[in-house]
Amino acid sequence: MPENSEIAAVLDPPAEAGADTRRAADSSERVYQVIRKMLVEFRLKPEQRINEVQLSRSLGVSRTPIREALNRLASEGFVFLTPNRGFFVRSLSTEGLLDLYELRSIIECAAFRLMCERASDEQIGQLRSYWDAIVEGYREQPPDLILAEDEGFHLLIAELSGNPEIVAQLNSINARIRFIRRIQIEHRTHDPAQVAAHSAIVDAAVRRDIEGGVNLLRNHIELTISATQEALKDVLLKVFVADNARPRRRRTPLATDKD
Repeated sequence: MPENSEIAAVLDPPAEAGADTRRAADSSERVYQVIRKMLVEFRLKPEQRINEVQLSRSLGVSRTPIREALNRLASEGFVFLTPNRGFFVRSLSTEGLLDLYELRSIIECAAFRLMCERASDEQIGQLRSYWDAIVEGYREQPPDLILAEDEGFHLLIAELSGNPEIVAQLNSINARIRFIRRIQIEHRTHDPAQVAAHSAIVDAAVRRDIEGGVNLLRNHIELTISATQEALKDVLLKVFVADNARPRRRRTPLATDKD
């Protein structure tokens, strides 16, 4: 669980001049940020059941903002809800990961092709404007912002395809790989060269170079797959070592153990 000073800094930030009393929505947002930080720092372990009562006590809030935050994190793929059992932290298993990335590649390449065929010059210009607005300093952004801006870039291509089903499918995939992608962004395998890759994809779109853009997208996603697999191996090792380093509680002898 987070330290008391950390909880206070997030749940009770310094009052701003003229600021209104914090409302329930603000409380839920701050609780969400604390729990999300605990998840990405693995203070809540993969597949661990989340104790809502304990969280409520440690954070000094009611169960309502806890439940709201957990529902939001479930929609983002960080936790999952099992009926009649509660919320659990997402597994870090690589099972199914390659299938999801393969599907992502197929969908995004199809979206790029349709965008080049259907979108107007003005619409293609939206992709250029989006990337130009964030490219400077992109590498130095906090991991959460990098992830959000990267998803926004790829979703915009899907939207410009003119096919809402492509957007829906990509949103679904993003929700299932977001937790793992967040881990990879903060890992040493995160490649700053993706900035150049995004710029090249935009240039191909402006030229309506379908084959060139499709190849760039496919290679970009394939590099992300290998980097994510390496990041997951390191994280699983870290979690495994930490669990085994904890002192084990000695079993209290039962009466039947005595001579």
